[in-house]
Amino acid sequence: MIIGICGGSGSGKTTLLKRISNELKHLNPSIFSMDNYYLPIEKQQLDQNGQYNFDLPTALDRNKLFSDLEKLKKGETIEVKEYHFNAPPDKNTLITIHPSNIIIVEGLFLFYYDEVRKLIDYSIFMEVDHATQLDRRLYRDLETRGYDREEIIYQWENHVLPCYENFLFPFEGQADFRFHNDSRADDEFERLMYELNKLIALKKLA
Repeated sequence: MIIGICGGSGSGKTTLLKRISNELKHLNPSIFSMDNYYLPIEKQQLDQNGQYNFDLPTALDRNKLFSDLEKLKKGETIEVKEYHFNAPPDKNTLITIHPSNIIIVEGLFLFYYDEVRKLIDYSIFMEVDHATQLDRRLYRDLETRGYDREEIIYQWENHVLPCYENFLFPFEGQADFRFHNDSRADDEFERLMYELNKLIALKKLA
């Protein structure tokens, strides 16, 4: 069973993935992050002001991403270079992902990549207000990525929001579960795990 988590930048995809993984640790779920498929910077598109735009579906190696996920679903072990922001490609760590009855996938273009969407058995869309997302992105990029506030706001307005509006939000209604990642998050998580455990029992994966 493949569980897919989609949501905008700063929506809490990675945090939710970790919570689900911890709840299902007795099943040793495989973790698959679409971030590990970013193409090198020289293959990224430039915007109208000559700035690299990493918030486009073309930013990822779509073919390899799909091929690896398909292999994992078929029970094959895969190897992928773990993506780290600003790290040269040859410095990224090679990680091995072993197959499991439960595979958890997270990424921006989960729904937009049609071939990937068709592999997902249960999909989750993260919902959080844009102000909260921007606050989280500011904190992350100021603290860990060396951007200044002006650069972050530029990316937010010219890359991140258009990405959400064009490649994520149109698919919101197709999700099996819309996760409100705000003051309701704990209640939402309980409700989500109830649904997931029902499916796991139904498929006799436990």
